[in-house]
Amino acid sequence: MAAEPDNVTGRRSPPTERVIQVLDHLVARPDGRFGLSELSRDLGISKPTCLGILTALVGGGYLTRDVDARYGLGPALIAAGRAAQRGYAAGSVVRPHLDALAAEFGAVCTASSVVGDQVMILEVAIPPGGEPGRAAARVGQVYPFAPPVGLMYVLWSHDDEFARWLERDPAFPVVLDRELLRRVVDDCREAGYLVERLTPTGRRLFSLMAGVADRNLPAELRELVGEMVSSLGERVYLGRERAVDVEYPVSLIAAPTYDADGRQSMVLTLDVGAAISGAEIERRGRALVEVADAVTAEFGGRLPSRAVR
Repeated sequence: MAAEPDNVTGRRSPPTERVIQVLDHLVARPDGRFGLSELSRDLGISKPTCLGILTALVGGGYLTRDVDARYGLGPALIAAGRAAQRGYAAGSVVRPHLDALAAEFGAVCTASSVVGDQVMILEVAIPPGGEPGRAAARVGQVYPFAPPVGLMYVLWSHDDEFARWLERDPAFPVVLDRELLRRVVDDCREAGYLVERLTPTGRRLFSLMAGVADRNLPAELRELVGEMVSSLGERVYLGRERAVDVEYPVSLIAAPTYDADGRQSMVLTLDVGAAISGAEIERRGRALVEVADAVTAEFGGRLPSRAVR
């Protein structure tokens, strides 16, 4: 086959350049949210063309579109590759702590956060000798941030943020027991960490939910999943109900980091996936909280006034 002319490699693609133009504009203004008319005007792109680009980028997770039809950067930019991930400031701070924790307990550890309207895995640490391909979590995985998914991302938030999450359109049908939820919130805030219990079926469910952030599931499947997920709060062991010498099947333990305003930022998790004693739960929970507090300090964050250590 004849070689292509040299000038082919330098051929320009105006449609592609317009996509890059949109991304560059938003990357240069990472905290901004922009409407279609504003972007079309600033970039000199017609509204129909601009809308098509924005719609495609939102569909791929590279941009987010809020309820006011304003656009901003999306979570897929973090997962575009390890280079993009290294550009995310959390990586260099969090990773050494997660690696040490994973080595100490021989467990997979993660850092995740709410990015736009989704929960995204930002870092995953595998214990020495572990197989990366066997880890349930992968950097860039997303989950719906709506009841019953995402409880741990608002547990330590201000009450108004917790209330807004509860008011979101549920990802799946869910029973809302407000009295139990209040006990869960109070317990986890006092302890500084959450202990989640999941059945083997539940663990499979959450692994299958990875990437299903758009919630476009058939109604019958959503109903079945809702029955499996059950009531909000039932997946959490309350500290006051645990005995030190009794073993409990634990899925994972989670603890929050905080920003400079004392607001919940990331969530760090320590995978368990086994039955351990109440005393061991406490030991691992305190170790995770120490790591989360160290990450908070390195980011210049502060614990909220209600935090007990």
